[in-house]
Amino acid sequence: MTTTHDADAPMTAQDDGEAATGAGAATSPATDPDASQPPETAESSAVPDAPRGRLQRLRRGRDPIAWLLGAGAALVACVFVVVDLAWNQGAFIAPLDDVYIHLQYGKQLGSGELFRFNPGDPISTGASSMLYTVVLAIGHLVGFSGNGLLGYAVVVGIVCTAFATGLTYHLGRVLVGRATGVWAGVLTAVSGPLMWGAASGMEVGLTALLATGMVYLFVRERPDRRFRWTPVVGVALALVRPEGMVLALALSGAMVWTTLSGRRRGEGLRPRATAWTLLPLLAPICQYLFYRVATGTFTANGVQSKSLMSDRPQFYIGDFVNRAMDNLRGAVGFFNGLSGQNYAFPGMLVVFVLGLAYVLVKHRRWRALVIALVVAFAGIVASVSTLSTALIHELRYFQPFLPVYILFTVIGLYALSRLVARGRFRQAALHLLPTVALLFSLVALPQWAWRFGWEAATIRDTNVSVAAWIRGNLPPDAVVGVKDVGAVAYYSGHKVVDTIGLTSNGFAEASNHGPGALYEKLRAMPPGERPDYFAVYEQWPGASMHSFVDTGVFVAEPEMTFDLNVPRDSSGWSIVPFDEMNVYRADWRLAGTGDRAPVDGDVRDHVDVGSLDSETEHGYEADMEQPGVQPYTDLRRQDGIIDSSRYILGGETFRIGNLRPGQDATLTSRTMVNGIEQFVRVRVDGQEVGVWNLGPNRESWETRSFDIPGRYLDSADAEITLEPVRPLLSPYPEYTSYGYWVTQ
Repeated sequence: MTTTHDADAPMTAQDDGEAATGAGAATSPATDPDASQPPETAESSAVPDAPRGRLQRLRRGRDPIAWLLGAGAALVACVFVVVDLAWNQGAFIAPLDDVYIHLQYGKQLGSGELFRFNPGDPISTGASSMLYTVVLAIGHLVGFSGNGLLGYAVVVGIVCTAFATGLTYHLGRVLVGRATGVWAGVLTAVSGPLMWGAASGMEVGLTALLATGMVYLFVRERPDRRFRWTPVVGVALALVRPEGMVLALALSGAMVWTTLSGRRRGEGLRPRATAWTLLPLLAPICQYLFYRVATGTFTANGVQSKSLMSDRPQFYIGDFVNRAMDNLRGAVGFFNGLSGQNYAFPGMLVVFVLGLAYVLVKHRRWRALVIALVVAFAGIVASVSTLSTALIHELRYFQPFLPVYILFTVIGLYALSRLVARGRFRQAALHLLPTVALLFSLVALPQWAWRFGWEAATIRDTNVSVAAWIRGNLPPDAVVGVKDVGAVAYYSGHKVVDTIGLTSNGFAEASNHGPGALYEKLRAMPPGERPDYFAVYEQWPGASMHSFVDTGVFVAEPEMTFDLNVPRDSSGWSIVPFDEMNVYRADWRLAGTGDRAPVDGDVRDHVDVGSLDSETEHGYEADMEQPGVQPYTDLRRQDGIIDSSRYILGGETFRIGNLRPGQDATLTSRTMVNGIEQFVRVRVDGQEVGVWNLGPNRESWETRSFDIPGRYLDSADAEITLEPVRPLLSPYPEYTSYGYWVTQ
């Protein structure tokens, strides 16, 4: 092969002074049947380097450009750390509370508590990264604790991001050429959102390294059609983040395709090699089996809390599609540079797609890789778009995949340079377009560093301050209910109950249903395990708290109030959703009073509306007449009674049991009707019994009874349906339902 060619031509082994020989060379159609372009042109298909022997491997590992780019990325991330220290009087504070959730799980695992958020807790699935929890546990085992463990996490993130940057350079060099690799590495090193994640203490850096590393290993091992280390890294990638699992499985499919394609060329079937490429499949299988065995469900707590399919009492497909599409459009806007957050330069997504298309068309050997990346990126964006938190926290779910995104964007710029210039102007065009992208990144970088410090100061002013106050002012054995669970648990030294449900099993669904369901979940806890205090705010996420104050579950006067003193940005946004967090003392003296029957007689059954356990036991459903209207739960205190409820627009269905067949029964309700009289038709096992007048009664609940003749009760249980007298048309029955008692 000639050694005189354009500076931006694809690199081969001979470009480094090495002979491209051996099984890994694959430098021509003779050694790689997929290659369809002649190897002697400056734009010929780029091929993986083929190091021969230990000397060559050592030389390639010491590529000064890769190390220089990695060092540059580490330096930029360290600037973020310095900015954080400047904002926080010399103390490093994580820029979001979720970091401390990871630290708490890591500390617990390092202490021998397997995925238990508090000592002695049941196993929970609040650690969204199983692998990162293990990494933090190792840090705890070697002696890091408190802020030291946070520093360890930050160093791990920065080092991993530095290596990911070097691998991005190598990928660009292998796929297209040295210039492409350099530009991909440079743009990765100055990526504001990636450096934000690298220095945050989250698993962003580790995930970025594994994602980039798996793609790199695929490229290196693909010429032999035998993947040895790519599946191993795929297992780690699948365990580090759910989004990483999507990429790992997509690349596993590419490995299967590549391995089996050798059979079509007469290489013979290699069942063991093919089976080995499926190794990443074991990660999700084992992980979700662990979830099922340990917690009784395959669904992680974070998904239960944040998924658009479960974050509201009732699932409506139209509502889900609408909200998911809003997230999807938002993500596309961010990655196409059409948002105000400086996530990308304008049109970056289009250039990224062009880069994928260029590699797919020009280099057929990478067809499986490109298709896998298309499937993976589409899957990641689609899956994240189903979360209510998809576009918050600086899009941290997407940050680990920015190196690959930037790489193919640079390849897209390379493709554009091939179109807009000829001859000696090509090299200028090749460098001009990435230079423009670099200018966008450099302009945005100070803003990202400023946001990093500002967000860290916000966490210090709220969650970290609350944790320090709790540690110094509440009894050591006090249990604390919280909304933001990370810093309070990590720094306060108190046992905590996560009312949002990320780390406390069973609370996600209750919180999503509203304050009534949350109250019922809390009061059902053994008295010694109920929170003695609550450190909460009013706003989403999680149930609102004003009902707890209004009913006296929280003592009205807070023990302490923490105001957010860090100003919001110019758009009014803050890393925390509140301006005020209060610490309340709990008063459980009236817990359970809502269960008492409001009428005399032999109570055969009680449906406690608002209690998810009671509703499940009785097959309860709120039959809303208008799709999209949610039967949220609430909490009310009246006449020395505290009871939960649901807002109903239409009717209800539930089963009652423990009946005496053939004997007359009385169904008594506790309801509050808003305004004029409300009527519902009563059916028992589908048979119409009569019409029940529920109101009116503004500003208070009332008890009303309905007689069910014994002829309608031919078994020990029956299905009760309350429905509009005039179906389809408004006005519908509109009332607040607190519960039903059946007496005989």
